[in-house]
Amino acid sequence: MNEFVFSFENVISPENLVILGQVIMIDLVLAGDNAIVIGLAAAGLPKSQRAKAILIGILAATILRTIFAIFTTQLLQILGLLLVGGILLLWVCWKMWRELKDTSHKEEDIAIEAVYEEDINSDGVIAKSPDGKTFAQAAWQIIIADVSMSLDNVLAVAGAADGHLEILAIGLILSIALMGLAASFIARLLNKHRWIAFVGLAIILYVASKMIYDGILEILPHIF
Repeated sequence: MNEFVFSFENVISPENLVILGQVIMIDLVLAGDNAIVIGLAAAGLPKSQRAKAILIGILAATILRTIFAIFTTQLLQILGLLLVGGILLLWVCWKMWRELKDTSHKEEDIAIEAVYEEDINSDGVIAKSPDGKTFAQAAWQIIIADVSMSLDNVLAVAGAADGHLEILAIGLILSIALMGLAASFIARLLNKHRWIAFVGLAIILYVASKMIYDGILEILPHIF
């Protein structure tokens, strides 16, 4: 196995800069989406427990992205992964579309209030949620969501990178950094400017379609 050596020249070509732009947009949208899911799961808990639940969510998401990233290059060598990953990303697109269409600004405000501990919607209450839950229930809900969304993120970045290892490395490092350091800020940004999320959704849909197409071409010689 050849040793991977990072080359900046492989990143700055016009074609690769477009791919890198797609990867960055995917990272932004999925980090913000992950933060909203964490905030909604933590909403309704007492303030002290809410902070702990959100911290667990961010740490778990960061660790899971790191673990999945380590194995990404190996997974990319498995025949049929592109096709499977593309189908999974189509499901991610459908899920994101439903969330963007059905999730109200009120729900997103509750999630962001839980993360920021601020009364975003000026209703006099921070992160008020009608769903009563225990700390254990909230933490378990967050961890399950983190596993799914971290895998989605790594697959989307790997698909968009399209075999460019330098871009894949940048994308995965950026994903981990955004989730650990800036996810709540991005969630607030997406809540104010929903069009950014729709642009990200379109890019992920394009990546999913390309992965499915390339995946079919990859396995056809092994079928016929």
